[in-house]
Amino acid sequence: MTGTDIRLAQLFNPDSGRSFITAFDHGQSLGVRNNPLDLLAKIVAGNPEGVLLNPGILRQGAELFARRGAPVPVVRADWCLLDEGDKHELGERYRVLTSPSEALAMGAGAICMYFIMRPTDGGMFADNARAIAEAAHEAHRVGIPLIVEGTLWGLRNEDRKDPELLAKVNRMAAELGADAIKTEYTDPETMPMIIDNVGDIPVMTLGGAKGDIDAVKKAAAGAIGSGAKGLIFGRNVWDTEDPTATTRALLEITHKEL
Repeated sequence: MTGTDIRLAQLFNPDSGRSFITAFDHGQSLGVRNNPLDLLAKIVAGNPEGVLLNPGILRQGAELFARRGAPVPVVRADWCLLDEGDKHELGERYRVLTSPSEALAMGAGAICMYFIMRPTDGGMFADNARAIAEAAHEAHRVGIPLIVEGTLWGLRNEDRKDPELLAKVNRMAAELGADAIKTEYTDPETMPMIIDNVGDIPVMTLGGAKGDIDAVKKAAAGAIGSGAKGLIFGRNVWDTEDPTATTRALLEITHKEL
């Protein structure tokens, strides 16, 4: 067992074998308006297995993670334009901002990187693939797991939940060296195919845009029932009236005995 294996295992509940991670990395690309430290404290109080956040917020809120039993910090290592208006006006853009070694020095237990399929510029996709491969090599050398977020966010996609294309991009991520996958939940019929297509790598589903809480819970239960090893939900947690209570409700769904 390697350091990467040890740190990856720390993200998963030993009883259920699954993980709930709260994504709080939106401010870097979407210009969110809130007090990040107040929200981060509420997120951590819900006691998810991990919190996905950007380096600057981890630095500011480090004391929240500096205790035994705290959620594992997962650092967003890259950046892209996510706002549709910005993408159409400025073009699609992607950059790596943090290396695995730098994230490890910050106290991260894992890093997360985008893999955006079918952007307008094929060069961007090629650069994205190379960035993931390079990060995987370094991450495994220093002992930190790499979560790859395989999505259909490129402007050439008409359906962001196309199961065949999601299976393709996530299989590519697995082949490039991902230790875990974050991707869209499709439906109970096609999600098992996407999961099976990456082998033994744990697949966790993202929450997407803010939705009705009942629909969010239904999607969460559907993902877990389809074989996902966890959830990585953001706006559907921190953009609710009570992020702590929402986290606990989604934790219950995540770890419920099947």
